[in-house]
Amino acid sequence: MAIIPARYGSVRLPGKPLADIGGLPMVVRVWRRARRARLLKRVIVAADDRRIIDAVRAAGGEAMMTSPAHPSGTDRVAEVAARVEAPVYLNVQGDLPFVEPADLDALAQAMSADAQLEMATLATPILSAAQWRDPNAVKVVCDADGRALYFSRSPIPFARDGGLPESALRHIGVYAYRRDFLFRFAALNPSALEQVEKLEQLRALEHGWRIGVITSAAPSLEVDCEADLERARELAAQDNICGEQGGSD
Repeated sequence: MAIIPARYGSVRLPGKPLADIGGLPMVVRVWRRARRARLLKRVIVAADDRRIIDAVRAAGGEAMMTSPAHPSGTDRVAEVAARVEAPVYLNVQGDLPFVEPADLDALAQAMSADAQLEMATLATPILSAAQWRDPNAVKVVCDADGRALYFSRSPIPFARDGGLPESALRHIGVYAYRRDFLFRFAALNPSALEQVEKLEQLRALEHGWRIGVITSAAPSLEVDCEADLERARELAAQDNICGEQGGSD
């Protein structure tokens, strides 16, 4: 099952879930993309505002109202998980209008293949030094088994001799959690590193949990600022990405 947390009051882009991209609200695009994943039996938008709920339902999607007090998307996902039972939940951020369905399937498959894996996420190679230095692009470094060692807004691993490291990876905001782990994780207070970097996945690492990192099939665009939103609109206009505009599921 996938849950898409959507908060209306974004600091940088107020009303971001409803931002128009090629004639569709962004959150509807995310829902449509997630619906195309073969291994996801159900996709629910978890919102804090009636306007988001109405937009998703008008598009034929399923949406649930959640508390506006949640400090993170994971908390919003956990509220829906308490109502709807599933063995694994995918937390698909609502600012990924072109998220690749195959990547969602890859995450679900990774959780199915490794019963010891309690949490997993996506990453894609960084191809430019500008993105590597961009604090809005979250970086991740992994161990030899593909488990996350650390996430940061800083350029890691730092290249002492200069240049862009070949191993540089950008994190993509999609997570998979086992049900019991999700509730344990959401019940913890924000950790020290999490509060410094403003990255909730660091809470898991600080408490000793391992996070599997799956290489993404596509470098999905995350809409964090106005420039990202304009880029998303350009992509939608170029060739009607995957038939989204006016398409059906």
